Formats: sequence, structure tokens, C-alpha cells
Amino acid sequence: MVYGIGTDICDVRRIRTSVERHGERFAEKVLSDAELAVYRRRGERWPDRGLRFLATRFSAKEAFSKAIGMGMRMPMTWRACEIANLASGQPVIVLHGELKAWFEAKGLRAHVTVTDETDYAASFVIVETLEPRSGS
Repeated sequence: MVYGIGTDICDVRRIRTSVERHGERFAEKVLSDAELAVYRRRGERWPDRGLRFLATRFSAKEAFSKAIGMGMRMPMTWRACEIANLASGQPVIVLHGELKAWFEAKGLRAHVTVTDETDYAASFVIVETLEPRSGS
């Protein structure tokens, strides 16, 4: 059963302005350690690709916070919600700490998709309740 749905669109130019104004502090506030490593690798070779990566992660975390219905308040934090990729490239949500414990206690599962173009990044998240398995 659907628990919540969230969507977000982010202007990459706004992210660029934040990075120019605040430097690495902005990325360090929003990204987990694993995401930060990817952001830096991508940004070293292609600065625009790094910014789009940061924008997609920002957007996905905003969409996730909307889907769980709490916005950016505890236990939801930027760094406790990580957007990773499977080997196939599929994005997945990996939770940490109190947010992970809260999410698992509620019996929830999340699905995420992200996309970006030159100036925009967008994300869509569906959170569902896990159905108890019936014995057959």
C-alpha cells in the first residue's frame, strides 16, 4: 500500500550559486560521505557533471522527505538519507542512523528515480508499506 509520494524539481543554476557562495560546505551539508566522494570525482573532471550530481541528490532527498511526510525534521536529515546506485545504475535510497531505525520500524520501502538536464534535476519517490507475507 502507498504510504506517501514525493516529487521535487531543482534548478541546477541555484545549486551552482550555492556552491560558489559556500564552497564545499554546501555539498558537505547535503551529501553523505559516499555521495561526497562521487561528487568530488565527477566534479574534478567535469564540474557541470558534479553540480548535476549534487542537484539530483538534493532533489531526491527533498522528494523522499515529502513522501515520508516529515520534511527536513528529525529523524530526517540530509546526510542520513543517501541516494546510491546499484551496479545496473538504478538509484536506491540507503538510510542511516535514527532515520533508518524509524523507517524500518514503520515497515516501509522506498523507490526513487532521478533525472537531470542542463538546468534542472527532478526526482520522484514512492514509499510503500510492506505487506505481511501470508503463509501458503
